[in-house]
Amino acid sequence: MWVRGLMLAAALAAAAGSAQAQSYPSQMVRIVVPFSAGSITDGLARVLADKLAERWQQQVIVENRPGIAGTASVAKATPDGHTLMLTSNGHTIASVVNKNLPYDPAKDFAGVTEVAEVPQALIVPPDLAAKNVREFIELARQSPGKMNFTSAGLASTSYLGAELFKQTAKIDIVHVPNKGAPEAVTSVMRNDAQLFYLGVNLAVDLHQTGKVRAIAVSTPKRSPALPDVPTVAESGLPDYKYDAWFAVMAPAGTPKPVLDKVSGDIVRILQTPEIAERLTRQGVDIVYSAPDKFDAVLKADVARNSAILRAAGIAGQ
Repeated sequence: MWVRGLMLAAALAAAAGSAQAQSYPSQMVRIVVPFSAGSITDGLARVLADKLAERWQQQVIVENRPGIAGTASVAKATPDGHTLMLTSNGHTIASVVNKNLPYDPAKDFAGVTEVAEVPQALIVPPDLAAKNVREFIELARQSPGKMNFTSAGLASTSYLGAELFKQTAKIDIVHVPNKGAPEAVTSVMRNDAQLFYLGVNLAVDLHQTGKVRAIAVSTPKRSPALPDVPTVAESGLPDYKYDAWFAVMAPAGTPKPVLDKVSGDIVRILQTPEIAERLTRQGVDIVYSAPDKFDAVLKADVARNSAILRAAGIAGQ
């Protein structure tokens, strides 16, 4: 009897989820961005919000809530698809770099879809003595603990990329977090910080106008947006590779039919010639996947990236 009861309960839950998906969205949808306005994450969220609002005939707003508070608000939101989050792969290390985190980066979230991968440019102040990666490493080794690298926050893609660079190069540079990417860029321009990982799409103009210098890109191949800038691997660290992904997530427990609908609609938007051309022109590589596939990527990256940082002695800053 109890087996039949469980089967009936599962069938009822599936039917309820399917009905919910058919009427979704039934109210305003929030896309929470745990970074400040002007970041890559924010820009991607606003592109999707505009197009989803058109497709759904429902209001879709982007809510910038930088830091742990923003992510925690999504983890605790009603799991019905009306609260989503667009974040970066920095999300995967949140439990390592923050003590008493009020959410679990893997268990409290359900993957919806990846949206993009963005090559990261290593930018430095234009007047820094180091003109390339080898010179930067040598400069850092001459003054251990005296140079800084900045980020858009501890759980940001910019932090993870730079931390892995620091470990791979075996240099002692100090992390100074900022509220977001715009503030981090300003700190590099003023030489308050000597290194920041910035999306190539945002770095091109700054590099070309001499406001910062891009000394390398993080990906295995050079970026077409900065063809004359070498990769980190080309520049003396052959084992280094870092791909930054950006993705949409929902609170754990969101019905699968709702996740499938949101994911499918986002993928259709990304496949439109208008959006594909617009993002590609900005140096963004469009990537998408089914919820189950991305959920597996999310959980695997939480385990792998957390292990990397724990092995380096980084925990609960």
